[in-house]
Amino acid sequence: MLVGCTKSKNEIVMVTEAGFAPYEYYENGKIIGVDIEISEKIAEKLGKKLVVKDIAFDSIINELNSGKADFAAAGMSISEERKEKVDFSLEYITSNQVVVVRSDSDIKSIDEIKDKSISVQLGTVADSYVTENYKDAKINRLKKFLVAAEDVKNNKSDCIVMDALPARELVKSNSELKILDGILFQDKYGMAVKKGNTELLNTINEVLEEMISNGTIDEYIIKSVSYTHLRAHETELH
Repeated sequence: MLVGCTKSKNEIVMVTEAGFAPYEYYENGKIIGVDIEISEKIAEKLGKKLVVKDIAFDSIINELNSGKADFAAAGMSISEERKEKVDFSLEYITSNQVVVVRSDSDIKSIDEIKDKSISVQLGTVADSYVTENYKDAKINRLKKFLVAAEDVKNNKSDCIVMDALPARELVKSNSELKILDGILFQDKYGMAVKKGNTELLNTINEVLEEMISNGTIDEYIIKSVSYTHLRAHETELH
């Protein structure tokens, strides 16, 4: 079975949505982050050049199934619904989902959001969770977390449900926002390939197993979180 489906035999295309620091985000016009560094190792293992493609999160599965990308690395939650459409790697990151509100919000606890206006990124596990569990809430499904942040800051939405690490980066650069205490739910991330692409999936799993066992992924997360925090501080100083 063919490993990839790219136009060039020397390239492998990874698809992502690059607004999810510290996993994938832009710096000086280039996409960097934890998933990018891991993907570089996967490309290296295959002897190929990594090409990173940035698209809307809710289009990622279609991108894989249409053959426009070889694999996805996008802080992507492993769910039964998605398993019907793509094949997932092993779990390589555990995510805590949290609630972001305005700093002056009347909402003091994560238990108080069930009937509020909640922003989520379209197609994410937070979208599914809120839809299923908060029937009385008004759900705002947005393409980007930065748009969600602006909506909360401008009183167009009460809160955001999102991954804890990107949430920390979001509030570092937006003093009007804060994270409520507590974890709403936990999530597991995996990389995805088109169904049946077992050769590529096996290679991805080999790389992930090695990087998990030697602590490299943890090192990438610490480095990326520290770097984005430093950049936020530098921006404040300017």
